Amino acid sequence: MSTPLMKSVAVTIRRSRKYRNMSQEELAHQAGLDRTYISGVERGVRNITIDSLSQIIEALDISNLSFLEAVIREIKSEISDKPEY
Repeated sequence: MSTPLMKSVAVTIRRSRKYRNMSQEELAHQAGLDRTYISGVERGVRNITIDSLSQIIEALDISNLSFLEAVIREIKSEISDKPEY
């Protein structure tokens, strides 16, 4: 089961990868991870470790701060899209 944080991390990884025109295979290779792991992370079905997240961020050639800011923007977007009751 995917939590809101896992979903936001997954979306941010996928967007960052696609922005760089990288395939999951290329990202996995650059990060030293398996393509199926990347796929599971992007779908929110794999619980990513901090070490793996660090490897992915490095492979995407972005700073930790930029990545986390993007995750926060995604979380805020998710919150604002939910209907109020």
